[in-house]
Amino acid sequence: MTQRDTSGTQRSCEEPSVYTPRRYLMCPPAYFAVTYSINPWMDPAKPVDLPLAVAQWERLRDTYRALGHTVEELVPDPELPDMVYAANGALVVDGRVLGARFAHPERTREAAVHREWYRERGFTEVREPEHVNEGEGDFAVTASWLLAGRGFRSSPLSHPEAQEFFGRPVIGLDLVDPRFYHLDTALCVLDDTRDDAVMYYPQAFSPGSRAVLARLFPDAITAGEDDARAFGLNAVSDGLHVLLPQAAVGLFEPLRERGYEPVGVDLGELLKGGGSVKCCTAELRG
Repeated sequence: MTQRDTSGTQRSCEEPSVYTPRRYLMCPPAYFAVTYSINPWMDPAKPVDLPLAVAQWERLRDTYRALGHTVEELVPDPELPDMVYAANGALVVDGRVLGARFAHPERTREAAVHREWYRERGFTEVREPEHVNEGEGDFAVTASWLLAGRGFRSSPLSHPEAQEFFGRPVIGLDLVDPRFYHLDTALCVLDDTRDDAVMYYPQAFSPGSRAVLARLFPDAITAGEDDARAFGLNAVSDGLHVLLPQAAVGLFEPLRERGYEPVGVDLGELLKGGGSVKCCTAELRG
């Protein structure tokens, strides 16, 4: 098997992957709760074990730091229980920040909190968007493109807005299964520097979008139903280590075969809100 890099050449899947330390933004789940339902995973009748949620989140944060990454923390707001899903607050590429505009009123106020955090830390290009997008929930950065989900949350109009702001080509992808309501629940970028390696769940996408993914990523890892339902695609890769839910057992060996090191984590309490590793992790690029 081979993987493509951005120059069009091929590299062996057995070639060791490399990575450089990343910067991430996370928000402690101090006030996490499921008191409303805005996706199929949320059931207010199923209570959250908050101490367990905090412990699971802390293990994820500490794992990043143990791997050499920097984790900055956003101060949680007691009136915003979904702030733990920090990836939804913005998209950062080359030091430029496209803020979020949430689809549901329950999360609307999170957007301003994120924009203010970036401005206070010296990001000079922070844009409040005109159209609905939910940050890295529906935008994924590869070496060559911005992949952009639509169908349940983000507006198709957010795609040209992102392309104009970042100056990167945007590839729109239609999501068709409400369980996979954000792109980051159905697709994970594995390498955003040397090549365009991804893994994804084909059935989450429309037939046309599946064809696009197959054309762009012919050597991608494709997940089955069980691993997708375990939120195995809601993962974070630094180019070598892939942090993903430990229940997505079917993805571990394919990742090893491609030269990655899967790191299983348990975020079962956070899954009650419809999120896992990636939802809790925003990347600060540039």
